[in-house]
Formats: sequence, structure tokens, C-alpha cells
Amino acid sequence: MTQHEDALRYRPARPEDQEAIAELDGSFTTDHVYVVTPAEDGFTIRPTPVDPPLRKVFPGDDEEDDEGGEPGLRRTVVAVDGDTVRGFVAVSFERWNARLTVRDIEVAPAWRGRGVGRALMEHALDFGRECGAGHAWLEVSNVNAPAVRAYLRWGFTFCGLDTSLYDGTESAGEQALFMARRLA
Repeated sequence: MTQHEDALRYRPARPEDQEAIAELDGSFTTDHVYVVTPAEDGFTIRPTPVDPPLRKVFPGDDEEDDEGGEPGLRRTVVAVDGDTVRGFVAVSFERWNARLTVRDIEVAPAWRGRGVGRALMEHALDFGRECGAGHAWLEVSNVNAPAVRAYLRWGFTFCGLDTSLYDGTESAGEQALFMARRLA
């Protein structure tokens, strides 16, 4: 661990963190995307090189987005360096299917590849376990290969897709990949 990583603290988000969370740069650049191909009994997903590399900047969140989950069964954890937010994870828990949904996870570009995302995800999964979640679930675009690779390293597996979820949005043409992980 570097001196900078030692400086990071993880804590529940506070109202005063909301502006910093909204301004966090969640963009990415990748030289691979995951191509989804229908198959007779499902689908295949394979990493495929792209040239030139793809740069993706996500549109801002709608203020009216459904937060999901019951009040009290949502949590946002931030990674802070001093007073500066360097990353966050937002999750919600649904009692009816004992599912922890990872709604968003972002790490500032300068802090990626240092274990910040993994630590944030562990905080999220711990919250899920506290709530009694049997599994964690998330949605990711097929072009977000860096995130897909991270989720695979963290024990998530592909469990479905939606080829039309992003139709009519700035992400039209991309496919939504669903990933899940059992919680012990």
C-alpha cells in the first residue's frame, strides 16, 4: 500500500458529499469491448479489440431516478482522501428476493488500479450481508470492459443481458450485461 492509499478512509456518504459524488469523473477509455452474440441456447460474450480505443463519458444522472430499495436499506459509501471524495459505491437491498443491487460504483481516474474499487465493493457486499442478501447483482454496459474485468475478478459472473435497455438514450447500440455473485 502506498502512502496515498493509507490516506484513504471509507465511510458512509454524508449530504455534503453529494456534490462531489455528482462531479466524480466516471469516464473510461478501453481498447476492448464485450461483443454479445445470440446462440441457440443463450448467448456468448467475448472480449473484442477496438481500434481506435473507445472513450466513454456517462451522461449525468436524472434527479428523478428511482433510488430503489426501501429507505434504510440503501447505502452509499465514499472513499475520501482528507476531505476529497475519490470514489463511491451506491447500493440498495430488496427484501422480497434478498438481492443487493449495486446501483453505481465510480473511482476517480487517478485512483483506479489501486484497490479502491475493490474496497468499495467489499463495503457494499458487507452491507448486503448485514441485510441478509443472498446475492449481489449489477448492470454494466458491454463497452465498459474495464468494469466487466473488475467484476469478474471480484467473483461476479454473467447472468443475463438486455439488448434494448439503452435504446433511445445516449448509449443506444450498447447492450446491458447483468452480473451476479452469491454472498456467503
